[in-house]
Amino acid sequence: MKKKEYKVAVLGATGMVGGVMMKVLEERNFPISEFLPLASKRTAGSSVTFKGKKYEVQLSTPEVFEGVDIVLASAGASVSEKLAPEAVKRGAVVIDNTSHFRMDPNVPLVVPEVNPQDLKKHKGIIANPNCSTAQMVLILKPIYDAVGIKRIVVSTYQATSGWGKEAVDLLKGQMQDFMAGKPVRSDPSIFLKQIAFNCIPHIDKFTENGYTKEELKMVNETQKIMGDNSIAVTATCVRIPVMIGHSESVNIETKKKISAAEVKSLLAKFPTVKVIDDISKPDYPTPLECEGKDDTFVGRIREDISIPNGIDLWIVSDNLRRGAATNAVLIAERMIADGLL
Repeated sequence: MKKKEYKVAVLGATGMVGGVMMKVLEERNFPISEFLPLASKRTAGSSVTFKGKKYEVQLSTPEVFEGVDIVLASAGASVSEKLAPEAVKRGAVVIDNTSHFRMDPNVPLVVPEVNPQDLKKHKGIIANPNCSTAQMVLILKPIYDAVGIKRIVVSTYQATSGWGKEAVDLLKGQMQDFMAGKPVRSDPSIFLKQIAFNCIPHIDKFTENGYTKEELKMVNETQKIMGDNSIAVTATCVRIPVMIGHSESVNIETKKKISAAEVKSLLAKFPTVKVIDDISKPDYPTPLECEGKDDTFVGRIREDISIPNGIDLWIVSDNLRRGAATNAVLIAERMIADGLL
């Protein structure tokens, strides 16, 4: 018999994404019988507030998952590698926001509006995609279903919060230093070059083929979520001096001709996608307007004049919510609705 309420643990509760996970659970009134915030030794023992009540953050150990129904995990790949299987052994379903399980063939990689059918294949762990991939596939899905997709060229403009709180703090500090006429502080462990008033075409480590790991995530994850390895994808990922909100310029080569007007109509009907595209004003989405929202915003939709079957568009989304926390909660909600929890 399906349960009506669930014991939910947030692994990485003191991090940026963990904090937003708690906020989204609260906002969406997720059916929780018991709430358990978890973190590493560094922040275990501190407190967090959930639904107006203070909770002591517990140390994340294998034993702490006894009796837990759902784990929302965002504490780093190495932590998930170790603890997610332990949680599953004890009967929990883990929705993991790290990169560790995404390309595991035995782990579904899910954006609920795009490939909810893959949830039925889970063996205890469901992976959340990279935040940049999540917002892009929401836009690709209705186009793919209508006319097919041959190739995607994407350039991302990613917020510092994608790295973490320390990167946001570094951006703020560098801006303050610059405006005060002081030497700009630096932290090569976060960014090798100054991020304030700059753009850095380097996210994650470089690989032998010249792509970064972030760029290859977008290639591989897009193909897996869409269920089509024939889609050619190439990406350039750039960090920009924005705190929250990833933007993407996407060029799509479709298998059949589709007009910009038809694309706008398809996207306007797709769940959690909002079209903001009026060049007469002009109006289009920007990161500031997406902050704190769960929808993915798309604009600048136009036909590519360089090829017969091409569409250009601009996508913006709150990376902490739609690209991470909200997607994880939506997965849990969909699993409940489908009788999988």
